[in-house]
Amino acid sequence: MIFAIIHWLCRLFLTGVFLYSGTIKIQQPLQFAVALSGYQLIPENLILPIATYFPWVEILLGIAILIGWKIRYFAAGATALLLFFSLLLTITYFRGIEASCGCFSFDDPISPITILRDGIIVIPAIYLLLENRIRMRLKQ
Repeated sequence: MIFAIIHWLCRLFLTGVFLYSGTIKIQQPLQFAVALSGYQLIPENLILPIATYFPWVEILLGIAILIGWKIRYFAAGATALLLFFSLLLTITYFRGIEASCGCFSFDDPISPITILRDGIIVIPAIYLLLENRIRMRLKQ
């Protein structure tokens, strides 16, 4: 019973995160492009295509996690994506670059708090990815 509750809470939380984040970026693709450019890690010729298409990937990922089909695969994708962006934020922060996170708004400067927030968001994705292993270990 508790596993079912945790499972659904993780799915609903991640769905909300990805749908909200993707929607914000779709509504303001140029601001998202500016945020990506601020990281100074992405080649300039890739910024506009990423800003245009990546938010749709987030939305599709959110929908897929909500639906629950092949949940471990989509949880793996969410985990990889969240870890990758946490790494980008961390690298940008430690390089001393003042940039906007661009995760949930475009006036959210990269800071230890935004890095921690993204680190916390990855926990439900990791849980969904490893849920079967966790259940097996606790049943032993």
